[in-house]
Amino acid sequence: MSISLRINDSDKELFKAYAKAHGLTLTDFIKETVLERIEDDYDLQELREALKEPNPVYYTSDEVKKELGF
Repeated sequence: MSISLRINDSDKELFKAYAKAHGLTLTDFIKETVLERIEDDYDLQELREALKEPNPVYYTSDEVKKELGF
């Protein structure tokens, strides 16, 4: 599948420079960026749902590491 994206020349150069600086193709950079945005939005939705729970349980990062055996 192919997707077209219309951007101005200055944005195009910025995107290309950023991708190159991070060892990515422009396509991979855009794809990773979109997927990260989707993941962030999903995580935020899950957090909002979890915060609606009565009496939520919170764990520190140390507690999670210990529970997972790290």
